[in-house]
Amino acid sequence: MSAAATVKPTATGRQIPIVCPGHTRPLAELQFCAIQEEKKMRTLLVSACHDKLPMVRDGTTGDWIGTFAGHKGAVWSCRLDPMGYLACTASGDFSLKVWDAITGKELYAFPHKHIVKSCEFSPDSSKLASGGHEGLLRIYNLKYPKKDPLMIPQTSSDTKVTITKIVWLNETTVVAAASDGIIRFWDIPDFHDTNDSADVPSNPKVTLKVDAEVRDMELSASQNILTIAAGTKVSFFDLQTHELIHSYPMPIHFKDEGGATLHPSGKKFVAGGSDLWVRVF
Repeated sequence: MSAAATVKPTATGRQIPIVCPGHTRPLAELQFCAIQEEKKMRTLLVSACHDKLPMVRDGTTGDWIGTFAGHKGAVWSCRLDPMGYLACTASGDFSLKVWDAITGKELYAFPHKHIVKSCEFSPDSSKLASGGHEGLLRIYNLKYPKKDPLMIPQTSSDTKVTITKIVWLNETTVVAAASDGIIRFWDIPDFHDTNDSADVPSNPKVTLKVDAEVRDMELSASQNILTIAAGTKVSFFDLQTHELIHSYPMPIHFKDEGGATLHPSGKKFVAGGSDLWVRVF
């Protein structure tokens, strides 16, 4: 599957997408990342794919920059850190990897006991969160990569849930969305910097609920709205009040694939799912 990086308007006003060939299987996740490069900003596009080969492209032209080669299973998530120096990938080969985003060299490989579905750097790039079919939110302190991560079970019962998406709100708060339709906000304590142990939080400080497994979750550009794609709806939550702003029924479902993203203006959003079309609402 190819990814459209941008569009070029024609004289008639019609938009023609730039097609980025390279992947051979369905895409699992895309991220645009704006980084400071000398005296100008540059946008990069990273893609996670079931072909085991996450890629980096120029976000404006769509030109291929590099591939992170090393996974033995489908890659479900690929993210750049805010500075664009590091990349992380979550895979079906039961591993989380950290890469040098400039050279493509593998820096660390963190083994898991099941499929890893999501990963994300903290805003200061010092920590890395991962989650997947184990139902454990793992937090790695990248200053001490050889030490054990902080592991936070998502439920207190024997019932396991799959973590489907992870977002950092700030340096100390991680949001984990799961297959039970619950979005959990976790306070992350300091660990390793002052001691080798930390109190693992037993309960999330806030929970939100939707009526189906969460397929996609995104923090808005203004960082005050959480966008959730689940079931047959796209929902928007106010992160100050934790109240539902609005939930929009979709003509598609997000059971197996798809997602939604809010425009930086907050006035429209884009969603794609089961029928392979992308719609603007």
